[in-house]
Amino acid sequence: MAETDRDWWRGCSIYQIYPRSFQDTTGDGVGDLKGVVRRLHHAASLGVDAVWLSPFFKSPMADMGYDVSDYCDVDPLFGTLADFDAVVEEAHGLGLKVIIDQVLSHSSDQHPWFVESRSSRTNPKSDWYVWADAKPDGTSPNNWLSVFGGPAWEWDAVRRQYYMHNFLASQPDLNFHNPDVQNALLDSVRFWLERGVDGFRLDTVNHYVHDALLRDNPPLPKGRGSDVPEANPYGFQDHLYDKTQPENLVFLTRLRALLETYDARASVGEVGDGHRSLQTVASYTSGPERLHMCYTFDLLSPEFSAAYVRGHIEAFEEAAPEGWVCWAFSNHDVPRHVSRWLRPDEDVDAMARFSIALLCCLRGSICIYQGEELGLTEADLAFEDLRDPYGIRFWPGYKGRDGCRTPMVWEEEEANGGFSTAKPWLPVPAEHIARAVDVQDKTAGSVLNHYRAMLKMRRESPALMRGTIRLVDGHDKDVLAFEREAEGERLLCAFNFGTETVRLADPDGTELPPLGWQVKPF
Repeated sequence: MAETDRDWWRGCSIYQIYPRSFQDTTGDGVGDLKGVVRRLHHAASLGVDAVWLSPFFKSPMADMGYDVSDYCDVDPLFGTLADFDAVVEEAHGLGLKVIIDQVLSHSSDQHPWFVESRSSRTNPKSDWYVWADAKPDGTSPNNWLSVFGGPAWEWDAVRRQYYMHNFLASQPDLNFHNPDVQNALLDSVRFWLERGVDGFRLDTVNHYVHDALLRDNPPLPKGRGSDVPEANPYGFQDHLYDKTQPENLVFLTRLRALLETYDARASVGEVGDGHRSLQTVASYTSGPERLHMCYTFDLLSPEFSAAYVRGHIEAFEEAAPEGWVCWAFSNHDVPRHVSRWLRPDEDVDAMARFSIALLCCLRGSICIYQGEELGLTEADLAFEDLRDPYGIRFWPGYKGRDGCRTPMVWEEEEANGGFSTAKPWLPVPAEHIARAVDVQDKTAGSVLNHYRAMLKMRRESPALMRGTIRLVDGHDKDVLAFEREAEGERLLCAFNFGTETVRLADPDGTELPPLGWQVKPF
């Protein structure tokens, strides 16, 4: 038997599946785990190494499954534990690793732990969540804000205290200062390890621990970046105390130690930390006792230029030379990147091809979000179609996340693009139907087949998978150029972000063809 590669995650490509929008097999308009099994061959055909499943746990679905009421069971909306086991079996049979979302920073208010915790101040789980007394005037304990709007504190009439919630009021924050909470959460991770999962995507990984003194956050200094839309006052604060506390590293060390007791398991953390994101990634991925890799929102932003991408490559290489990043351009929380970055009169397909070529050349691991391989654009939804509480709260200044969560389109001639025989939970945009998998699959040069070609190029290149990166100077300001090198292979990767024709010479003086993007050995 071949030796297991414990470093399979280093340089890997991950395909994110949002189960609710992937494939419905029960006719209720919502995707499910049997649908994941049915369509896994599509992910395998791309040539990715792993799939990441967004949450499928038991949940009241106030935040589409990111409000967990049972960490060790499947919500009936998605199926059963047996259906999940079938996903793992099918994925492994196709040569795919399985990564699942773990939402450890908070639970649903319907979780039995919280039901008990809020029942009194003296019950065994009374301090499993973050409780605090009101100020003398009855207001919240401090100025912390919720990402989803309003104060990060909700009054409970039974305990006559406030509890903390970084997101919805129905998503109370767990108290990581309590070792019993950490132990219980690690037990839930162990449950899925025993079922054969290969890794975990750790939701809001830097939100686990709060400042025990509950100190106020200061205002965000002018010129410092935020991870939230401008319509959200959460971005007015410098979040020094409600997240990213040093004690978080203690829990991450415990988590990594648990993963190391199993063969070849991996972790990828989601870091939303504004202007500190890359420094946080550096501390969270430095050394073998921390997370394997993290991703940030830096390239999930509206900004897209040679200078912007170069700056983040430089910043990461300086901040975390021994760390590992997982780059992504789209996911279930941000507008799809072809719409985010497309300039007037530009071609969607050209943007899709350009961006996957760039993503495949970056040093790190990469993550692709379902539908981007079809060049799907952001859906423009009416207010009455919204399901995302974040978007409903801030409409119309911010339209929320539903525009990137619309169903996958599989067959052009089938109802709802082959996603469901019933009315889908979100509308299927008419413009997406023409980009269905069955149309692009048989079209040479389609976005889908270009994704397959780029992922194959990356997979077969030691330099792109795990090589070093060196930025190249002395070219047009709209050009991003860098060298990748490993195992005797040396590549020049060059990308023209501008609209004007640019010619670039490689290091031996040979002039390259007119530059859109090039990957050239030398």
